[in-house]
Order: sequence, then structure tokens, then C-alpha cells
Amino acid sequence: MVGRTCRLLGLSVRCRREDKRVAGRPKGGIVSHNHKLWQLCDIPPPFMEIDHPLHADSRLPPHSTVHRDRRRALPLTSVRCSPETVRFSTSNAGKLTDAAVLWYKSDLRVDDHPGLVSASKHTTVLPLYVFDHRLLRGFNDEMLELLLFAVKDLRSSLKDLGANLIIRFGKTESVIQDLVKEVVTLKAANIYTQEEVEYDSRLVVDKVKENLGDVFFEKERPEISLWSTPFYDMKNMKELPLSYDEFQRLKLHVNSPLSAPNLPGVVANLAWGKCLVHDPGPEPTLNDLKEFIDGSPYKLKDSWSLIKNTPAEYVLQNNRILMSDGVTNSQSNLNSIGSQIKKKRLKKSAFVTKQGIFVGGGTSDVLNALGAYLRYFEGTARDDWQELHERLRMAESREGASFGLLFGPVLQLGVVSRRRVYNEAIQYEKDRNGGFLSPFGYSSFTIASVADHVCSREWYRLLASRSQVDSTKRYSTRYWRWKGHLIQYTVMGCEGPAILLVHGFGAFLEHYRDNVIDLVEGSNRVWAITLLGFGRSEKPNVVYTELMWAELIRSFIIDVVGEPVHLVGNSFGGYFVSIVAGLWPALARSLVLLNSAGHYIPGYSSVPPFKERKSTGIAWLGARGLSFYLRLSFRNLVKRCYPTKTDRADEGLLNEMVRASYDPGVLVVLESIFTFDPSIPLNYLLKGFKERVLVIQGMKDPISDSKTKISVIKKHFKDIAFKELDAGHCPHDEVPEEVNAIIREWVVNIEGRPEKLEESAEEGRKVASA
Repeated sequence: MVGRTCRLLGLSVRCRREDKRVAGRPKGGIVSHNHKLWQLCDIPPPFMEIDHPLHADSRLPPHSTVHRDRRRALPLTSVRCSPETVRFSTSNAGKLTDAAVLWYKSDLRVDDHPGLVSASKHTTVLPLYVFDHRLLRGFNDEMLELLLFAVKDLRSSLKDLGANLIIRFGKTESVIQDLVKEVVTLKAANIYTQEEVEYDSRLVVDKVKENLGDVFFEKERPEISLWSTPFYDMKNMKELPLSYDEFQRLKLHVNSPLSAPNLPGVVANLAWGKCLVHDPGPEPTLNDLKEFIDGSPYKLKDSWSLIKNTPAEYVLQNNRILMSDGVTNSQSNLNSIGSQIKKKRLKKSAFVTKQGIFVGGGTSDVLNALGAYLRYFEGTARDDWQELHERLRMAESREGASFGLLFGPVLQLGVVSRRRVYNEAIQYEKDRNGGFLSPFGYSSFTIASVADHVCSREWYRLLASRSQVDSTKRYSTRYWRWKGHLIQYTVMGCEGPAILLVHGFGAFLEHYRDNVIDLVEGSNRVWAITLLGFGRSEKPNVVYTELMWAELIRSFIIDVVGEPVHLVGNSFGGYFVSIVAGLWPALARSLVLLNSAGHYIPGYSSVPPFKERKSTGIAWLGARGLSFYLRLSFRNLVKRCYPTKTDRADEGLLNEMVRASYDPGVLVVLESIFTFDPSIPLNYLLKGFKERVLVIQGMKDPISDSKTKISVIKKHFKDIAFKELDAGHCPHDEVPEEVNAIIREWVVNIEGRPEKLEESAEEGRKVASA
């Protein structure tokens, strides 16, 4: 278990400051890139810049008209700190005689905050939070509410320490530039902000760095110092083992959380335009924030917003009304849960938002809720703890899943640190066992759930950080957050149609290693994603279903790509993209299925009833048996999928599969094999895509009957194009040159038939209006 590995008898704080750069870092970039790939063209940004000046008073949401200007993303430039984990000294050294700007993003707390500790060494500290469209565009209404509660509590906590939180709206780089320029008697020598792994956040940090370089300062130019809250005493990120099994053997100490320091406050003559910093801006209401979001240049059009917010199960069941009043079973279940939540709302509830799904509030509120969660098996007369215990039972879709569901959003916002949560869980375990920790596991599933969750999240953060300093990768990998989980992806190309590549079960984006560049050189823009539960994306403790993966792909198209795509999927990935196209046709221009999972059943015209997925004992045992079997024989199994060119199943591919098989959470993913439901035929899902579906079939596939599948297509589905190749289950990787040529030609032909694309758009409008 993850927690068993993380659990250590001795907890120690080992913090030091590292300001020197890492030798060998490419000049002008935080991340290392393959120069051949970058020479092809600049990578397009995940968002568009606002080509207008910041509103004169950035304390309130700007309402002026904005203009869109698509610009190419620049490689991220280096900052003063190294990409290794940055540690700050916690000694009682003397005060630095200059000012520090403490820029908050997803670290909304004063407890266990290394950046705050380091900033407190300066004579003046200016805490700042900026509501920036680019950093908020993935937030739904409940996340916005949770953010407001966290910001309010953060301001209150900072006041208790002798400072105040400056709140602004707009482009962060402009806000920070103005703040630094308005420092009258002091030099803002440092801007402290948390190190990020998400691409959007890293790009904003880089824009701040770039903007500061354009401003003239009489004294030394301010610099950005990145910090993190190191869970483990990891001194060099480049030395991080990529295998979790090897990482466990290091037996690293877990750092203890830090206490909040006292702050020096601000000086009276520090002004910001016409507004003294003593009036740092009002706390916005939810309506203020929604109005600000509505003016965002990244706001989704209404039809896409509806697509993104509608569950796949609901869309499916809408095609078959199961109740006379027009409400489907799945929607009825959601309404029932919602009504239960409303009935249980308490004054001191830990569920502070209108929907009340997640734990929220400030740091002390979350720690109180954590205490209630850990003490689930203890009796209590407190109404708020009883409410949390009831919500725990409702959220426990599988053992241990409730903690991530209930506390995931506040951990994402940084209201509490992972190591504070871990420390609380371990301390409670010691209290239950007379000060000792058992080598045989935790005494309660709640303690195990908490420890396993935070240790798992920390491992995937380390993997993502490791990728930022990995110069061996063929692609520049990025990370995007979906429902709080880190998702790995890559993108190349600067013009042309958009293509999204989706891998199969057990694979990852590098399975398209020899497809991306070739497709880009064919004047396309190409994205490849590593799905949740695979490769170096997170593997959380959730119930994995084909509909969940389809919703992930849907959100990726909307939030990252931003336009309809040509969907390409192999094996299980082919079935996932077929669901996306069938349920949300407005997102797909065409489909290319590479030895796809799923079946073709002539005459099929119904939708199976909704079935709730739950973990079973059979699936639990099966996943463990399958894991043991795969580790012994998977090399031979993979090579069998490459019957024509077995050398293509090389050590690079096989070693990454082995590495991923030891990741925390992988057994939960394997359980999904025993509950996977491909009962909806491919022809039913793709019935609206006339002449826009291409099947590329390796005819020597050892997993499926390729001859029968092609025979059925030939006889019953004349609108589906197909290509037969002398290859196995993964033709795109076994014979990439052939597959790339076919896909390039296919995309050109589809893009050259506007009437077919208009049919797709019309079908998408019908679905959205329904």
C-alpha cells in the first residue's frame, strides 16, 4: 500500500535554500525540449492573450470590451530557482532590507507555507491574489464558491499575522508589474510564488517573468523565486527514480509541516496609483466573480458549455426515456442525492457551497472536517461530524474513494498542504496505538484512505516535475488538470486541422511516438493524451468506466484543444472516441479507428439501461491476479501484438509499461477490465457520421477477429471506409509510415468536403438543443 511505504516513525524538517541554477538547463526554458521538434514551428498556446490594457482599477472586475489575439506560445523562460524542489531556510536569520511580493495561486493558506516563511525574512511583505481568467477557466460554480471561501479565510489569517491580502482582477503579469513599479521607497527584490506543473499556470508565471524584464528599475530587477512544499526530502529531481517500486526502496523521510510566521506588514508610503495598499481591494461576491468570468475571452459558447456539463450517462439515457415523466434513472438518482444534501445542511456544516458536495472553508474548517473523517468509527454528538460521516458513506463508491471525492477540491486549492494532512493522519494513528505505528497496516480504513491519497498525489506531482527536467523525452510533455487530477499530453503543429490521438488500455501518449511528427509535417496540428489511469497521468481511487474516459476526452477537446477534432483511437481508445462522437458529435470532424474495441451489430437501435458500476470482490481478486500474470508475461503478450515487426515492441516501450505497472492506483485501474461494458455497438454510436468514419484494421490482430469485423463492415455498413493492413493490434506503431499516410490523406479528403462537415455541425446543434 502507498500509505505503508509513506509511513515513517521519524518525521523531520529538512529545509534549506537553493538559489543556484541546475547545470545543463537549456537557456531560455524551464522545460527541456527536443530541438528538432521545436524547429518545426512554435507550439500554439492553450489560451489566447487579451490584447487590451488592464482596467484602470484592477481591484474590481473589468467590464471593458476585450479583443482576441491568437499568439504562438513561447518556450518558457528560466527563473532564478532550479526545477528541483526549492527549499527555504527556516532559521532566525536577520530581516532582509527590501520588500517581497508573495503571489498566491493554488496555495491559499498560511499554515505550512515555505514561501510565506521565506518572504517573512523581508522588511515588507505584500501578499497578492489575482483573479485571472486563464487560471480560473476550468472552474465550475462550486469551485468558484470554494475559492471565494478560501480567499476570505486567507485574508483573515494574514491579518492575524500582521499583513493583508491584496486582491486584484485581470492579467497577473500586468498586476504584478504595476505593484512593483509603485513601490516608492523599497525595492521589490523577490516575488515568491509556488512552483507549478500545470502548463497554463507555468505559462502565466513565465509571462510575469517576461513582463518584469520589460520594466526599467533603478536598482536590481525583481526576480521570481519558486517554492514548493516538499513532501519528501528529495534534493535533486533528476535523481528521482521513475519506478514507484524503486522510489519506495529509497525510504525517504517525510518532512514535517511548518508553522505560520509573523509578518512585518507594509509601510505607509507604499501606494498603488490612487489607492493606498492599506485599501487592498474588496472581497468579491460570487456574483462579482461570475460577472468577471462572463467577460472572459476564454468563456465557452453556450452549446459547448452545455456539452461539457452534461453527464454521458444522462445523454445516453435521454435516447430511451425510462419513466413516464421524462426523467431518466440516472438523473433521478442525481436529483435524489441533491435533495438529500439540501435536507442535511447545517449552520456549522463543512459543506459550505450551495450544492454542498465538497468540503470547503478555510484551513481550520478543513482540518476540523479531516478530524471528523479520520474518527468515523468513533461515536460523536456533534451535528457537523455526523453530517460528514453520512456524506462519507454516500461517497464511498469503492473502499477509500470518499476522501478524494470530499477533500480533493480543497487540496487542489491548497487550503491545506498534503503533508499537513498526512501528519494529522499519522498522529491520529499513533494516538490510537499508544504512540506506535504498526508494520502491518493502518488501524482504520479512513487513516489508510487519507495517507494513500496524499502519498499518491505527491508521487504524480513528482513525476510531472521530473518531466520538466527530462531531456531524454522525444516530445515536450505538458500537464492539464481534470477534476483535480493531472493529465499528461503533448501538442505539436502551428496550423492546419486538429487531430487528437487516443491510446488503448495499458498504453500512453508515447505509443504514438512515430505518428505525431509525421502528421504535423502533413500540415496538421496534433494532440496526444495519456488517459487517466495510464502512463504518467494520475491513477486515482475512482470507479473507471468507458463513459468516464469519454467524458475526459470531451473535456480535453473543449478546454485544451478548443475546437472540433479528427479523433484517432486504438483498441479501447477507439471505443472511447466513438462514444465521444456518438454523444457529442459537435466535437468530432471525423473518426479513425485503429483495431478498435467494440462490435458492429446490424439493426441495433436501442440503448441499454443504466447500470451503476461498483467494485466487486471478483474484480478485486481478478485485478491482483491479472497484475501478477502481466508482470510475468506481458513482454511476450506485447510482442504478439506486433506479428509483422516484433522489433517495434522495443525496450523503450516495454520499460515504460513496466514502470507504470508499479504506480500507486494501478490495481484500481485493472479492476475496470472486469466491469468494462462495450455493449453499445460502434455502428449505433457512429450512425450520424456518414462517410466520416475510417477503420484501419491490422489483419493479424491476435486479440480480435479482424476478418469477421471487416466482413460485417463490407456487407452492412457501406458508409464506413476501411483499410486492411499487414499488421497486428497496434498498426499505428507497427507500420507507422503506412498509417500516417492513410490518416493524412483521410484528413485532407474530409476537410475538402464542407458538406460533410456541415452535416456534422448540424447534428451537433441538434444534440445540443435536445
